[in-house]
Amino acid sequence: MPELLQKIAIVTGASSGIGYATAKLLAREGASVVVTARRRAEIEALVSEITSTGGKAVALAGDVRDESHAQALVKLAVARFGGLDIAFNNVGTVGEAGPVAEVSVEGWRDTLETNLTSAFLGAKYQVPAMLERGGGSLIFTSTFVGHTVGMPGMAAYAASKAGLIGLVQTLAAEHGASGIRANAVLPGGTDTPANIANAPGATPEVRAFVEGLHALKRMAQPEEIARAVLYLASDAASFTTGIALLVDGGLSISRT
Repeated sequence: MPELLQKIAIVTGASSGIGYATAKLLAREGASVVVTARRRAEIEALVSEITSTGGKAVALAGDVRDESHAQALVKLAVARFGGLDIAFNNVGTVGEAGPVAEVSVEGWRDTLETNLTSAFLGAKYQVPAMLERGGGSLIFTSTFVGHTVGMPGMAAYAASKAGLIGLVQTLAAEHGASGIRANAVLPGGTDTPANIANAPGATPEVRAFVEGLHALKRMAQPEEIARAVLYLASDAASFTTGIALLVDGGLSISRT
């Protein structure tokens, strides 16, 4: 039996990669899904793919840094499907890279706005809707960078994603008694268009280096991260809240 029957979910950053795979999986498991990203054509294609196999989904293109968009996503979930039970706040960017002394203030702010402030705005409107349903599951995409591993040149990315874990812990403590769980998933290297191993001009040596960082000596497929999100969204994780769930193929513990 599908794990998310009668559940309603929002997935941000759904135009590709982890968000795309997760939206498909949640729908396949019975959830009605509201998907968003800035690229309208891609999320509309995703909705068509989901509905063509009997799933329920609707798309709303926009920028998650915009408070009105965060509010509109929740309103759409309520109006179209009747409420909100699950939110996968997945949008993220690596942002401006480089030594701290060389990172621009504008680059720093843009990365924090995209990775951290957008998550705050999402939760700000998702929590009240979940309280109306008697609880729910908030899930955020963080990273091992700045949590278990320090990587040169990634100050803004690391700080913003580490900040998400603090947000998760606060949300879990604030709303646990009301039935809302909040957790972060921390992927390792994942085989998506955003991965440096798939960047234009990336050599086989770059891919081998990225794979070799992991104990499993490979990158994740987006569907593997999606299954971790499904766990956190489902009743299987009913006593799991406030955690940073590493799904990193052993990258954080590997020294080989």
